[in-house]
Amino acid sequence: MHYYMPMIPAPRWQDILDILIVAYVFYRIALLIRGTRTTQMVAGLIIVGGAFVASQLLGLFTLNWLLNNFLSSLVVILVVIFQSDIRRALTRVGSQSFFVPRAPMATSAEALAASAAWLSARRIGALIVIEQDVGLNEYVESGRTINGRVSPELVETIFMRGSPLHDGAVIIKGDIVLAAACLLPLSTNPNVSLAFGTRHRAAIGITEDTDAVVLVVSEEDGTISIARSGELLRGLAPDDVRQALSKLAA
Repeated sequence: MHYYMPMIPAPRWQDILDILIVAYVFYRIALLIRGTRTTQMVAGLIIVGGAFVASQLLGLFTLNWLLNNFLSSLVVILVVIFQSDIRRALTRVGSQSFFVPRAPMATSAEALAASAAWLSARRIGALIVIEQDVGLNEYVESGRTINGRVSPELVETIFMRGSPLHDGAVIIKGDIVLAAACLLPLSTNPNVSLAFGTRHRAAIGITEDTDAVVLVVSEEDGTISIARSGELLRGLAPDDVRQALSKLAA
């Protein structure tokens, strides 16, 4: 007795490429929403989807009808709920790095590390935003234009107590201080510690919406921190700052 063995077609290279691209897209989306309130929203949508399937299986017709009407407008709901995340993702995809090279950071790393050490020793608060691929013009326009080369003396003078520019953030692009006294959005992530003040919440907030890297010096205890991708790394030494910022130049 002979059995017919169906032929399984060999996967094409296009199929493998297709799977890899989709997997990478989902991976980047997971990185984008990790640690934000979007994660909780996604969990909520999964629960709603599970309730819809359960209502069908259990014959809960009224609940199924309600959930069916809700899910029929899912595309609109997703756009409304995730509008900030969609905007951030599209901004990064269309960032200027695709068209122009990133401004050099090598000369700024040493100056900013020295400034952070000086400010930390004197417990002078500072908020320094370093532009990456996503432009920060809307935040630059909220402050006072500087357009000066980065130096310890310039940064320290801006944040000195009594300086008219010490409130707000300094925005740096490459080795140029674009503006000072800039206004930044505060983080809306409910998981951010309530112990953080306005300066640290602003540092986290700008990195949730852009790919900027933010150097923060606490006015209370002189702690040096770096914020990136919505996360804050605290308790850094000046050498740690120098190494972290030098990597941006690579």
